[in-house]
Amino acid sequence: MTPAPAGRAFDALLCDLDNVIRFYDTAPLAALERAAGLPEGTTTDIGYAPEIDLPLLLGRITPDAWVESIAAGLTERVGTERAHELGRALADAPFRADEEVVSLLRRARTHVPLVLVTNATLQLDSDLALLGLTDLADAVVSSAVERVAKPDPAIYRIAAERAGVPVERCLFVDDRQENIDAAAALGMATVLYREPDDLRRALGPCAGEAAGDAAVAVQRAGREP
Repeated sequence: MTPAPAGRAFDALLCDLDNVIRFYDTAPLAALERAAGLPEGTTTDIGYAPEIDLPLLLGRITPDAWVESIAAGLTERVGTERAHELGRALADAPFRADEEVVSLLRRARTHVPLVLVTNATLQLDSDLALLGLTDLADAVVSSAVERVAKPDPAIYRIAAERAGVPVERCLFVDDRQENIDAAAALGMATVLYREPDDLRRALGPCAGEAAGDAAVAVQRAGREP
């Protein structure tokens, strides 16, 4: 590992997966919803409701059982067969990795440990293999394996331990404000992710920028993004 630049604000990088590294193509699902006379996003609203989604993310149910739960919420509106079709389309939505973000993370990992911290299903290992990212991080902390999900403080502590650094020396990247707030409350530096430049600025020299030009854009507890 290359020595990190002096004055760096963190000694480990903890990064979310979905909507930072991995992005889903929901266009096929949207087309099915339109054909069924449903507003776009109806299926995801049901599927990602905490009472439906959390059991999956904690490893308590299978993806097939999750699809059944989604279908149950749609059956009265579109009938049993179409409800299952919509649930399955959400579960099987194609996904891709943002190569710009992947490149930034790989560069950062030459300076500091990288840990993925994700609310994910028990399929995560196979998903990372499909993305070609099994070697991206030093460790992966999955809610379905640990049986605890963001924004529970326990999952951040697990991730910091896997990185081998104190929580207050971690930089945490996520696209959800509640997850950012939980990390900041533990003393982590944080980045509310919206686009690759957010990550690039936060990583500063660890992203390959000149030390004099890099601005470390982080939040600490009590600071706005």
